[in-house]
Amino acid sequence: MRQRIQMVDLHGQYMKIKAEVDAAIAEVIDSSAFINGPAVGRFASALAQYAGAAYVIPCGNGTDALQISLMALGLRPGDEVIVPAFTYVASAEVIALLGLVPVMVDVDRDTFNTDIRFIEKALTPRTRAIIPVHLFGQSCDMAPIMEFAQAHGLYVIEDNAQSLGAVYRFRDGSCRHTGTIGHIGCTSFFPSKNLGCYGDGGAVFTDDPELAGRIRMTANHGQQVKYHHDVVGCNSRLDTIQAAVLEVKLRHLGEYCQARQEAAARYREMLGDVDGIELPAESAYSTHVYHQFTLKVADGRRDALKEHLASCGIPSMIYYPLPLHRQKAYLKPDLSLPVSEYLASGVLSLPMHTELDSGMQERIAGAVKEFFRK
Repeated sequence: MRQRIQMVDLHGQYMKIKAEVDAAIAEVIDSSAFINGPAVGRFASALAQYAGAAYVIPCGNGTDALQISLMALGLRPGDEVIVPAFTYVASAEVIALLGLVPVMVDVDRDTFNTDIRFIEKALTPRTRAIIPVHLFGQSCDMAPIMEFAQAHGLYVIEDNAQSLGAVYRFRDGSCRHTGTIGHIGCTSFFPSKNLGCYGDGGAVFTDDPELAGRIRMTANHGQQVKYHHDVVGCNSRLDTIQAAVLEVKLRHLGEYCQARQEAAARYREMLGDVDGIELPAESAYSTHVYHQFTLKVADGRRDALKEHLASCGIPSMIYYPLPLHRQKAYLKPDLSLPVSEYLASGVLSLPMHTELDSGMQERIAGAVKEFFRK
C-alpha cells in the first residue's frame, strides 16, 4: 500500500525523535513546573545562541510576538506601519488591533518578499515602522530596508515566522540569521513551522537591552516586579512543555532545513522542464529553508491544477487566495497592488516537509506533468 502524501508529516517527524521528546515532556510533568519552568530559559538561551541574537523572549504565539513588539515600541494610534499585502493576516492584524494604520505595499514578483522599491513609495510623515515578512523560507533583501529605516528614523520588526534558519548575506560578505537584522525579530512555533512545537508558541529577538526589557515586561502584564504594573501589558508566555519540545527539536533544526532543501532540489530536477509553471526563485542574498515550495501557475490554471492533484490523492495549498488589501476587514478598493493580486490568483504550494522522500515527489511531479499534458 502506497504511503499517503501529506502537506506536512508531523507524526513521521515525531517518530524519529520520539524518545527525546517523550523524555523531555515527562521531565516537565514530573517537575510540575508547567509555567516558566527551567526548559523555557534553557530553550531561549539555546535559540539565542543558534540565531546569534543577544536576547530571545519566548511568548504565546507568533501573532503575540508581533503585537508585543509593537506595544513595546510605544507607537501611538494613527501611526503608520508599512506591511506587505501578500502575507498572512497576522502581520497587519496586530497593527490594526493597536489602533495603528497598516499601510499595505506590493512585493517582489520572484521572491514573494517585501521590496524596498514599494516601501519607499509608501513613506509618509506618519510612518513609524516597517514589518518586512520573510515569506516561504527566504529573507527579504534587508540591507536596503535597514538603510532606508535608519535614514528616516523608522523601526524595523522582522516577521520571521516562516524563515527561521535562513541566513542573509550582506554586500560585504557578512551574514546574519533572519530575525536578528532589524530592531526586533518575531517568529512562530506553530506545529507546521520549520521549528514547530506541539501547540502554540512564539518568540521575540532583539539585540537592544532596553527593548528586551520592555518586551519582556509587556509580555508579563506590564510588570517587572510581581504585582507592580508599570505599563499596560498582556499575558503571553511559552508553556514549559512546549519549550521542552522545542529544546529537543532545535537540536535537529539544521538537519530539518537540509531535508527541506534536498526535497526542493528534487522538485527542481523533476519539474524543471514543465511548461506552464514557474519554480520558486532563490535569491543571491539569502539561503532558502523552504517552509513552502510554491509554484506560479500560468494562464489562470492554478485552481484546475489544484483540483487535478486532489483527484490524484495529492494535497496542495493556496497561500494566499486574497491579498490583505482585498480582505473584507482591511478592504482598500482604490488601492492597486498588481503583483500581490497576480500572485494571489496564481500560486500553489506543493507538499513540503522533512519526511518527504523521492518516491512521494515522483508521484507529485508525475501528477503535475500529467495535468500539463492534457
